[in-house]
Amino acid sequence: MLRQFHSLPGLIAALLVMLLAISGAILSVDPALERLHSTPSPAGQQNVGQLAGRVASHFPGVEQIQRTASGTVIVYYNQNGQAGAEKVDPLTGEGLVPYEPSAFSRWVKDLHRSLFLGTPGHGVSGVGALFMLMLSVSGALLLARRLGGWRNLLQPLRGTFSQRWHAEVGRLALLGLLLSALSGLYMSATTFGFIADGSQSEPAFPAHVSAGPALPVANLQALQATDLNDLRELVFPSPGNPRDVFSLRTAQGDGYVDQASGALLSYQAHDSMHNLYQLIYQLHTGEGLWWLGLPLGLCALCVPLMSVTGILLWWRRRKSGPNIRHNSPAHCADSVILVGSENNSTWGFAKTLHDALHQSGHQVHSAAMNEWSGDCRNAQRVFILTATHGDGDAPASASRFLARLAKTGLKPGLPYAVLGMGDRQFAQFCQYAHQVQDAMLQAGGSPLLGLETVNRQSPQEFARWGHSLGEVLGQDLVLVHTPQPPRKHQLQLTERIAYGEQVNAPTHVLRFKACGELPGFLVGDLVGILPPGSPIPRFYSLASGSQDGVLEICVRKHNGGMCSEFLHGLTIGAHIEAFIQPNPQFRPASGTHPVILIGAGTGIGPLAGFIRNNKARHPMHLYWGGRNPASDFLYEPELNQYLSDRRLTALRAAFSQVQDRCYVQDRLIGDALALRRLIEKGAQVLVCGSREMAKGVMQALDEVMAPLNLSVLTLKAQGRYREDVY
Repeated sequence: MLRQFHSLPGLIAALLVMLLAISGAILSVDPALERLHSTPSPAGQQNVGQLAGRVASHFPGVEQIQRTASGTVIVYYNQNGQAGAEKVDPLTGEGLVPYEPSAFSRWVKDLHRSLFLGTPGHGVSGVGALFMLMLSVSGALLLARRLGGWRNLLQPLRGTFSQRWHAEVGRLALLGLLLSALSGLYMSATTFGFIADGSQSEPAFPAHVSAGPALPVANLQALQATDLNDLRELVFPSPGNPRDVFSLRTAQGDGYVDQASGALLSYQAHDSMHNLYQLIYQLHTGEGLWWLGLPLGLCALCVPLMSVTGILLWWRRRKSGPNIRHNSPAHCADSVILVGSENNSTWGFAKTLHDALHQSGHQVHSAAMNEWSGDCRNAQRVFILTATHGDGDAPASASRFLARLAKTGLKPGLPYAVLGMGDRQFAQFCQYAHQVQDAMLQAGGSPLLGLETVNRQSPQEFARWGHSLGEVLGQDLVLVHTPQPPRKHQLQLTERIAYGEQVNAPTHVLRFKACGELPGFLVGDLVGILPPGSPIPRFYSLASGSQDGVLEICVRKHNGGMCSEFLHGLTIGAHIEAFIQPNPQFRPASGTHPVILIGAGTGIGPLAGFIRNNKARHPMHLYWGGRNPASDFLYEPELNQYLSDRRLTALRAAFSQVQDRCYVQDRLIGDALALRRLIEKGAQVLVCGSREMAKGVMQALDEVMAPLNLSVLTLKAQGRYREDVY
């Protein structure tokens, strides 16, 4: 969600934000250039009266004197009916060079402030500042999550060129962009009157002035009392008009000065809103703070680079999903390929089959199994490639297929072929593919081939299946597929908590920090770890999510277990290679229904993570089994804390190596009445642990729910029973 919140504004407003950033970077140079060419203010105490006298002696037709934030003094005068403007030396009042504002700077300023659209353009620029603020805040949150917390914000980054530079440049420019966005948004709000800027507080024009001849400007007391460094503007009275006055603007306030007496006739000090506006104006433009303007301009120049690399990252994520070319509409296709996949790996095989059939002249439609609607009236054959998830369950993209098939049915005698994808190390190897094969037969389909399986994404087994399929179809079907290995990431072990040594079941809670950017992950997802010398990863359920800033697993050491022994032998600071595999089927569903968490041994890892993230305090009941509370009560301190702050409603632990030993199944049966009440309230059940434990839990829960005429299979069909077993 956070990544989408960061990406969408960038995609929508990329051009506007880049335009504002580039124009802002150009304008940021102006204060430094002005400072470079300005004449330094005279040393010692100099007052406005002295300056005005010097200027008046050289420019008899003086109308106005301005002093910019950088200290440049500019005189505007009228001589022989011709208006002019010059920069002057404040020490002598002599003209230095004609003052001609840059037409290019004025053009860029109009572009930056209003896009040449007047008042509506000011609104568009304000929207651009809002987008920049959203991008800066969401980018900072993503960066902190990537690095494992704010305290690691300066840690080195890793990743591809575009990934690394997008984050590196963003980190470098973050403070400057936040300052520019906030100040720009404030100034836009003052433009439209949403926030007062203090300009409404003007001094009252004097009703009475002194009679008599005008004093020399250098002798006016109010001007002599005003420090030159405080001067912003002095407007002279109209020539020959004894009723007119001097208008004086300073850093502290504005007033009117009597030309005959030199007295300050009226004065209005700047209020806090005016001072705040002036400060924010300086922070945004760098006027008077040239040393700030330059780094702000450099930060603004980072925006185009971040926009380009950000778009590249978005495009790569978009391309990483299924990308099937020549995908005919379902109602036009003669061949339909349905895919059941948990992490998109099966889609690679489906794409190879799709391309081969298309090259043979077929109209092919490929889709996820969950998209099956029965609207394939021209289909002459259906191919189903599906993985199996967990203990014989459907993968994420096929979780609703069997229900849809039962509802829509098949054309009588429709030929079909099912290919199961899996790993023979699991007891329920390709079990879901068997269920699909039986369901297709019961729906009236006619098998082209018997059920075939592919072990560990074997290209050779897939090619042999393609050869057999080609023989049935009467054509040469060559399927050459090279699975793309998952992208591995480096993790560093930062913390270890040891349990179970006294009962010969050493178990460690291991916490890792990513050495670069990891894909977002949630509690219950899987991390695949490749121990040295093994091509086969071992998967562990995650007890943490990306927002926790660490990658946490719970590992028991098994004699002869290559990966568990490897992990237990790691020292703090050691590095491993791993990859993330989403596991969306194993996590609590959204809502306020009670959750019953059941596990044993290291199965408590993700269950503890679910409880940790239960910040809404929904009812959560944990049943967990261990050996001995004195040695392997995993996560005991955390669980006690969760009980006290109500993230955990109840804890029922069972231990098998104590005098009154019992197992988690015994606890379930002993709490049958309470469990039935929870299930009647719509409770969902999540089970994590060994297959043997999971079987015992199923039997115990079937016994508990019998009076309700419910079973575990019923809860599974309702999506209220989820397992992560090994």
